[in-house]
Amino acid sequence: MNADDMRDASMLDLFRLEVETQAQVMSSGLLAIERSASPQELEACMRAAHSIKGAARIVGIQAGVDVTHVMEDCFVSAQQGKIQLGPRRIDQLLRGVDLLQRIAVSAEDLQLWQAGDGRKEIDAFLQGLQNSLLQADDSVRATPSAPAAAPGELPLAGELQQQQQQLQDKAESADRMLRVTAAHLNQLVSLSGESLVESRWLPAFNESLLRLKRQQQGAAQALEALHDTLRENGLAAALFTALQDSRQQVDACQKMLTERLAELESFERRNSSRAQRLYDQALACRMRPFADRVVGYDRMVRDLGRSLGKQVRLEISGETTQVDRDILEQLDAPLVHLLRNALDHGIEPAQQRHAAGKAEEGVISLTARHHAGLLQITVSDDGGGIDLEQLRASIVARSLVDNATSARLSDAELLHFLLLPGFSMRDTVTEISGRGVGLDVVHNMLKRMRGTIQIFSESGRGMRFQLQLPLTLSLVRSLLVSIGGEPYAFPLAYVNRTMVLDKTQIEMLEGRQHFSFEERQIGLVAASQILQSGESAAGDDGIALVVIGDMSQTYGLQVDRLLGEHMLVVQPLDARLGKIKDVAAAALMEDGTPVLILDVEDMLHSVDKLIAHGQLDKIHDGGSQQQLQASKRVLVVDDSLTVRELERKLLSSRGYTVRIAVDGMDGWNALRSEPFDLVITDIDMPRMDGIELVTLIKSNLQLKAIPVMIVSYKDRQEDRQRGLEAGADYYLAKASFHDETLLEAVEDLIGAAHDA
Repeated sequence: MNADDMRDASMLDLFRLEVETQAQVMSSGLLAIERSASPQELEACMRAAHSIKGAARIVGIQAGVDVTHVMEDCFVSAQQGKIQLGPRRIDQLLRGVDLLQRIAVSAEDLQLWQAGDGRKEIDAFLQGLQNSLLQADDSVRATPSAPAAAPGELPLAGELQQQQQQLQDKAESADRMLRVTAAHLNQLVSLSGESLVESRWLPAFNESLLRLKRQQQGAAQALEALHDTLRENGLAAALFTALQDSRQQVDACQKMLTERLAELESFERRNSSRAQRLYDQALACRMRPFADRVVGYDRMVRDLGRSLGKQVRLEISGETTQVDRDILEQLDAPLVHLLRNALDHGIEPAQQRHAAGKAEEGVISLTARHHAGLLQITVSDDGGGIDLEQLRASIVARSLVDNATSARLSDAELLHFLLLPGFSMRDTVTEISGRGVGLDVVHNMLKRMRGTIQIFSESGRGMRFQLQLPLTLSLVRSLLVSIGGEPYAFPLAYVNRTMVLDKTQIEMLEGRQHFSFEERQIGLVAASQILQSGESAAGDDGIALVVIGDMSQTYGLQVDRLLGEHMLVVQPLDARLGKIKDVAAAALMEDGTPVLILDVEDMLHSVDKLIAHGQLDKIHDGGSQQQLQASKRVLVVDDSLTVRELERKLLSSRGYTVRIAVDGMDGWNALRSEPFDLVITDIDMPRMDGIELVTLIKSNLQLKAIPVMIVSYKDRQEDRQRGLEAGADYYLAKASFHDETLLEAVEDLIGAAHDA
């Protein structure tokens, strides 16, 4: 079989995979040799070069054979003690590693690597490596020799057999790997998250049954007291026997309910545990080791250090720490920025370090670990740290604060200024840093991942940047609020503070409402105006606020109520919807109610636009809230989430206060606990259908006056007749009704939402 026959797409993909794997082995090995040469590292580099050469020969990539052949000879010579590998020769070998990776990427372009610019680059590399071998290397460490025979030229079949054996050994020693698309994996996590949410419905249902049990116990006690009273008064024998039978039936019901409650509690524990395990396992499929992101970082630090004339070593720990795939993919830019910052700003030149009594080689540490339910990543260096007094003077010089205020700032507050846009301690521009792009880039990226950053500095000892991120983006700790009568969620990472503001604390500045917060004037904005979700107003006990934003722009968003902290399973919105203004994602609450997760960054932009166009409304007093509370109340009973939401939104848009129920039983319980002006119900529902519900309503003395409208897909005359005979006041077919049809029918039955 000739080379052209072997060079198909699948073989080239295998070649690229081989180069990617072995290039990392050589890169890591060369860096280790530079620090402390060992026979094992040389052997690993030689084997890696030999594997790439064999793979290149098999697929007919002569350029790869030429490069790896001379690299392999170099490693063998070092093993035999004929040459020593110092920084200059290692530079050349690392260039060879980079060249091999570029050859693999464009392996199909034979002309490029055989006669074009690629061939010139190969010739330049070969000449550069030859020149480095003819000259004495700088700062050469002793390279221990080890007896190793130079590899002979194996026949093609032998090389292929060797690679197949290596792959087989790896397969036998590791878990079997399967290819799964990201979309399928996300769907698995989403479904397992829904299962976890649904499992949390059971405890509430169990509690409702316990209340039923207590009510039944009360009824049994009342029946027992009646039995004793009638027995003392000489009840007739037949009536006394019937009463005893009733007591026995109640006792039997109570016993059965107790048994079923015990079974339900057992099932609830098993189901919750199983749902949690399912979600944990699905989430684990999304996890990847931290090492996947930091590949090549040690090489980058070494090369940048040499370009700056500094000796620097990167130490990485926690490489096996599991990180969510989505977070891992976004970590590259902030980590690279922090490493470059440590190289340029932190680590001092060798002479300066020597004068300070430090080792001439600087050390940058990159650590990842799980801590307190979060992913904690630390980037630290043993450089000179930051001059806090110089930083204080720079803050004042930029008119960020005055002298008096700067003198009161703590070290942590001073260091926080480094995160401001464009803030830099450098006056000169370099390729590494000082380009007017400061740590705010890192800060903003972390905020998008719902993370935080803390900065610590010790003069003469170095700096430490500590990043805190969620373990996964699939779950989000959220503050649940009510806005315009609907629930919304703020990711807690974006919430500065929650508070209830007294209406007397509102001040007018330049025509806009403000309040004093931490010695600053904060603008007041109604969240309902941003979301266009109706009108909110201050309650009698004050204004509920969610404070969002940063030092440059901070606002207090007025909400109806603060509903507490919840852990939500994120449900991404359908991509066909595009970017929805002010909304980041969706989630399901424990009772199955959908809730939108707000995009705080988008909301800040929306507030800026309202202010720029002079359209920002003022927060109203309690008058409109009283009107809202006086609106007529409608109970919507339907087991279809889509239908419930459609009817609720239609009625809410006309000003009605809407309560929903998921089936007839839920609706019947709601009717007995809350007042309503109208009931809209479906027919086919679990536990109790619409006909049974209508019958119960119309046979109850307290509820029979409430109008009932049936909205059903059943449009036959007998279905209409059955509903009207049960007592329904109106029958509307779902298949034919439009928005106005429903609203007109509601107004015919109970009038407008607010009485004139």
